[in-house]
Parts: sequence; C-alpha cells; structure tokens
Amino acid sequence: MMEHVECVVVGGGMVGAAAALGLAQQGKRVAVIESSPPAPFDATQPHDLRVSAISPQTVRLLEHLGVWESLTVMRLCPLKRLSTWELPECRTTFDAATLGMEWLGYIVENRVIQLALWQAFEHHPNLQLHANTRVLSILQSDNHAQVELDNGTVIDTQIVIAADGANSPVRQQTGIGVTAWDYRHHCMLINVTTDYPQQDITWQQFTPDGPRSFLPLDGQNASLVWYDSPARIAQLMQMPSTQLEKEIATHFPPEVGSVTVQGRGAFPLTRRHAQHYSKGRVVLMGDSAHTINPLAGQGVNLGFKDVAAFLELAQDEHDFSAPEKLFNCYALKRKPDNLIMQSAMDFFYGTFSNDLKPLAFLRNAGLAIADKSGPIKAQVLKYAMGL
Repeated sequence: MMEHVECVVVGGGMVGAAAALGLAQQGKRVAVIESSPPAPFDATQPHDLRVSAISPQTVRLLEHLGVWESLTVMRLCPLKRLSTWELPECRTTFDAATLGMEWLGYIVENRVIQLALWQAFEHHPNLQLHANTRVLSILQSDNHAQVELDNGTVIDTQIVIAADGANSPVRQQTGIGVTAWDYRHHCMLINVTTDYPQQDITWQQFTPDGPRSFLPLDGQNASLVWYDSPARIAQLMQMPSTQLEKEIATHFPPEVGSVTVQGRGAFPLTRRHAQHYSKGRVVLMGDSAHTINPLAGQGVNLGFKDVAAFLELAQDEHDFSAPEKLFNCYALKRKPDNLIMQSAMDFFYGTFSNDLKPLAFLRNAGLAIADKSGPIKAQVLKYAMGL
C-alpha cells in the first residue's frame, strides 16, 4: 500500500506531535509514525514519571496550536517561584512577581501534553496517524523519500522529520553522527504524595553526591529528582517503598516534608548533539538532535523552540520539493541556541559537582550575590523562560 504526503514525522511524542499539527494547520499533508501511542487520560490514574517544566514561550506555542485549553482541563501545576542553593544561607530565589507575571511556567506530565496534541489531530483530515507501527527503512532520492513501515505501508514523501528520541533510529539510519559524553551520574525520578498542601515552588539543592530537586504536581503530589552515582541509584531503585521514604527523609532537605512513594524510575545522564541537523531529506528535531542535562528542565522547551522555528520558516513553503534552504536556515537558527544552553548547563553542573573548597566558597558566594543582583537576576530568568 502506497501513500503520498509532503511530510512524514517519525515520533509522535510531544515535539513530533507539535510539529505535525503545526504543518497540518498550514495545509500540508502529514503522516505521523508512532510505535507507542499514549493511553487515554483518566484523572484517577497515577501521575506519569516523566514531567516537564514548560516555559511561557512553550505555552504560547501550544496556544498557537490551539491545544492549551484542552491541556488545562486535564492536569498541571503552575509555578510561581524557583529556588536553588547549596548552603541554606546562600539561597537564590526567583519569583514571577519580579517580572510582573503571575506564573513562571507549569509542571506538566509529558503524556498530558502529548494527548492534548493528539486530540487535535482529529480535526485535520490532511494528517494521517500510523500508531503501533515502526519504520523499517527510509530510501532517499533526489526528489523524494520513501518510508517503509513494518505493517507493509510505504509512504512517499518530500521530507522526513526525525523526532524519535535521543537514540533516534532515523538519525542513525541516515548516518548523522553525534557528539556525546556521559555525565557519570544517573537520575532517579520518584513520584510522591506529600503532607504539605498544593505548592507553587520548584527547588533544587546541590549536594556532594549530586542535586536533589522538587517539582510540584497538582494537589498534594510531587516529583522528586535524585542525582547520584549509577551504583547508588541502582541500590535506591531496589529498595522497598518504606525504606526509600526513609532515605528521602535523610538525604533531601526538610522542605520536602513527609512523603509517600507512589512510583519510581531512573535513567543515565548523557549529553548528545547531532553533528548536522539534516541530511538529504531528513531533518532532526528535539531529543533526536540534542539532549541536555535536565538540571534546569530546559530540554523539552528547546525541542518546542525547534518546532516553532521550523514552523515559522515552513509557513511560506508551498511544498518541500527543494528543502535544502529551509533545513539550512532552521539549523542556523536553532543549533547555536541549543549549544549555548547545553554549555551553560554543563558549566553550572560542573561547577557544583566540584569538591574543591575554594570553588565551593566562590559558588556559594555567587549564589548569595545573584540573589541580590536585581536587574541581572531578572534578565537571567527572562532568558531561561524564553522571554
């Protein structure tokens, strides 16, 4: 069976779904390939382990795509404050009020964002969804590409958007290399219920073993993030919930309060950046192009910035018969910004991972000074929020 479209999006997660929806709204014929469709939303379901801190810039994109309202009727948690420290007396806190804003952003489950985008697919007959299927091969020629699926379908297309994750099979099959290294830390995500009422702050404390973070969810729910050595994270993953709760009480700051563990998961921390953002008729977006240390929760926002940039450039394209100029402009617009954010997070992470006493003094003094820096502090926050 042969289908003909202008664009195939491989990966129907948050970034891929947003790109597909935006292109369909521009009138282009789009096919989305996704091997693991999201389960329907149910308010009684446990919270997903994967959550994102989305910025006001990302909210604007989701509003532009017409999905923000449907997302808000599911569940999310607005953020008003952000706090970070190593020593309690050297704490830096950012507050939305300093920018004259009501909120800094929102903590949202990844699946909720994905579902809101998928619900909008139904309103666009020019968008075809191929769920529960995988790409077997992509054959490129001078004027088109053919995408073969494992269900026997072959899709003839002008371009392929690879939004299929950090280990992107499409990127590998296309022969685009990556620059990567391991941070020698693993990250554990722990969903909990807390004794405290709904909170509007996310915070992060740096310790000699790695950061400890708190992300509020709706109601009295939260996501705790525990960075540590691979061996220590493996040990924590095997603990009964009651023992893990005692470890949290010992190793997290008192701000977390008493918690009950609801779920857990872990993954290694690895930085990747594609050496090229496109090759032939294939272009990369989101984690397939770049992964970042999740320290400040900027990964998904960078992916959505990829989408916004590509949609803006593609708006004036009647078709994708000659995509080289479009791809080059997209790479010039996004690669430097992604690299800057990756490098900034690496610098911050490296600085707070060093046990040298002079450096410890300097970084804590820096946090204390930053908290009093007024306009500079506000400008840093604006950049992080995409304002």
